[in-house]
Order: sequence, then C-alpha cells, then structure tokens
Amino acid sequence: MTPQNKTATLLVGVAATMLAASFAAVPFYDWFCRVTGYGGTTATAAAAPDHVLDRTVLIRFDASLAADMPWEFKPQQHEMTVRIGENGLAFYEAYNPTDRVVAGTASYNVAPDLAGGYFTKIQCFCFTEQVLQPGERIVMPVSFYVDPSIVNDPEAGNIAEITLSYTFHETPLPEQQAGLRTPSATVAN
Repeated sequence: MTPQNKTATLLVGVAATMLAASFAAVPFYDWFCRVTGYGGTTATAAAAPDHVLDRTVLIRFDASLAADMPWEFKPQQHEMTVRIGENGLAFYEAYNPTDRVVAGTASYNVAPDLAGGYFTKIQCFCFTEQVLQPGERIVMPVSFYVDPSIVNDPEAGNIAEITLSYTFHETPLPEQQAGLRTPSATVAN
C-alpha cells in the first residue's frame, strides 16, 4: 500500500468515526444530563421522599412558547415556597386560540443549573404530548420536590431559589388526530 493510500484510508476511518460519534452524541448527552442534572435537567421519581426538612426553597415558575407555537401558555402561580423534600403541586394553563387542532410538547429545565439534579418531578404534563382542540383551554399539573440531599452538596447546598421553566413547541399531530384537523377533510374516490 502506498503512503497516499494509507493516508486516504486513515482519513476515511477518521471521518467514519466522527460521523458515528455525531449520531451517538445526542442520546449520550441526553443520558448524561438526566443522570447528573447537568444543564438544569430535572430528575423523575414515583413519589416524594419520606424525609422533609424544615428548610425551605422558593420555586419560581416560568412559561414561554417557541416562535411557531400559536398557543397561549402561562403558570397559574408565579412562585411558591416549599420545604425541601415536600411534595409541591403547581399548575400551568394552555389555550389554543386557533381554529385548528394543535399538538405541543414542553421542553423544560431549572435554574440555577446546579439544582437540576435535585429538582425531581413526580408527575408532569411535559412527560407527554398535549393536544388542544380549537378554542380549548386546559390546566396542567406538575408535581415535584427538591431532594433533601441538596443540603449535603457543597456547591448546591445554599440554593434558596429555583426557577422551573417550560417552553412549548408545536409538534405534528398524532396519527389518530391528524384527520380531525379540518371538518371538511374527506377522501375522494
């Protein structure tokens, strides 16, 4: 094999490795953020812990929409104080002012980022896609707690305020609802 062929083979191998790594990066990053709370990614649990501390934390609620999302979306309360380890329950409201069915999915994070690994959701509208009919308004709950182990973290242990933020993005309608977009939609034979 000539030196040029070796170089070409090496470059093709490097390019193939980089391509494979780019496809693996998204699931790996998602897994890493869920495990570590990096970037404000929250954890999930089936129930709040039995251990509730006397120490409190202020939770602020934020709502926004992606540029293409036609809904109105807001928290029903802007803040609440909960004890660390205590189950908190907050509500968000969404309204579809359009004349069409619109599906949406909420992305979320918490700030400061250090709180991400300790802010735990038990139930959330963000776990599933939401579909609103024309003119429909819904109230959606989020059940959460702040893990008591936060007080043992030398960096996150003094966090007194956490902001929970959601952004709704329009998503394609589920297949069973796609035919409901317009009442006059018919199949011509």
